[in-house]
Amino acid sequence: MLPEAKIGPYTLPNSLIVAPMAGVTDRPFRLLCRRLGAGLAVSEMVIADSRLWHTRKSRLRLDHDGEPEPRSVQIAGGDADMLANAARLNVENGAQIIDINMGCPAKKVCNKAAGSALMKDEPLVRDILHAVVDAVDVPVTLKMRTGWDREHRNAPLIARMAQDAGIKALAIHGRTRADAYKGEAEYDTIAAVKESVEIPVFANGDVDSPEKARHVLQHTGADGLLIGRAAQGSPWIFREIEYFLRTGTRMAAPTLDEVEALLREHLIALHGFYGEPMGARIARKHVGWYLQTHDEDKQFRRRFNQIEEAQAQLDSIEQYFSGLRNGEVFAA
Repeated sequence: MLPEAKIGPYTLPNSLIVAPMAGVTDRPFRLLCRRLGAGLAVSEMVIADSRLWHTRKSRLRLDHDGEPEPRSVQIAGGDADMLANAARLNVENGAQIIDINMGCPAKKVCNKAAGSALMKDEPLVRDILHAVVDAVDVPVTLKMRTGWDREHRNAPLIARMAQDAGIKALAIHGRTRADAYKGEAEYDTIAAVKESVEIPVFANGDVDSPEKARHVLQHTGADGLLIGRAAQGSPWIFREIEYFLRTGTRMAAPTLDEVEALLREHLIALHGFYGEPMGARIARKHVGWYLQTHDEDKQFRRRFNQIEEAQAQLDSIEQYFSGLRNGEVFAA
C-alpha cells in the first residue's frame, strides 16, 4: 500500500508525485498526470530573478489556471534574497507549495550556482532555506540530489539542515550532480536521509515500473515517489503504480484506443495552451514519447515533425492509429 502523504496542511490523494521537468511539466502535462493518478504535480522550474518573468515562456510557466489543489511551484536560483522574493511572488500568483530546486544537474543551471551546484556550498544552502521558509506562509519543500559527487554525498546533512529551517518535505534523486543522468540511481543514500529526519521524504530516480516503485519504497522507507522521465509518453504510470501497490497485481495496459484518445487530448491541450505554431512544435516531442513502442523505426515521427498546423497533427495521429489497427503504417 502507498503510505499517506502530507505536505504541511495538505493531505495528498496519494504519494505519487510528478517530478518537475523543464520543458515537460507544463500545465497540460500536469493536469493529464493528475487525472491519471498522480497525487501532485510540480511545475516546471521558474527562475528566481523576477525581472526575467516578462517573457512569454515565463508567463506560461506561471499559469496555474484550473489546476487542482495543492499547486506546487518550483523555483531555482543561487541568491537567497532573490529566491525569497520569487517565493512571495509565486504565492501571490496562486502557488500553495514552494519547491526549491537543488537537484537540477544541467550545466546552464549549475554554472549559475543554482540547482544541484548549491549542494557544494552548505552555508549558502542554509541561508536559502531559511530565507525562503521565512518569506512565505505556505509549505516549502526541497528537491536535491545525493550530493555533489560520489565522494561528497552530503544529502543527509542538508536534509537535517532543511528540517531545522522549517522545510516540510524532501525529494531526493538517487544520483549526484556529477552523475547527471548516467548510470543507475542508488537508494542507500535516500534511505540514510529518511533515517536522519522526521519530515516526509520522497524518492526519485529510475522508477519506471510498478515493481520498481515497490522495490524503491521498501528499500528506502520513503514516504512516496517522484516520477519524471518514466511518465513521458506514459502518463498512466501513476495509476498503474497505485493499483499495483494496492492490489499486488498489474492492471491492464491501456488499449490502443485509449492511448490514441489520451494522445489526442494531450495534443489539443498543448495547442490550446501555447497556440500555433508553438503548440504544434512542442507537441512533437510528446508524440515521440507516446509512440516509442509503436513507431520503432521512427519513420512516422520524422514526417510528423514536419507538420506545422494543429489540425493536421490531429489528422495525422488519427490516420496513424487507424493504420496500426489495420496492421499498416501510414505516412504522416
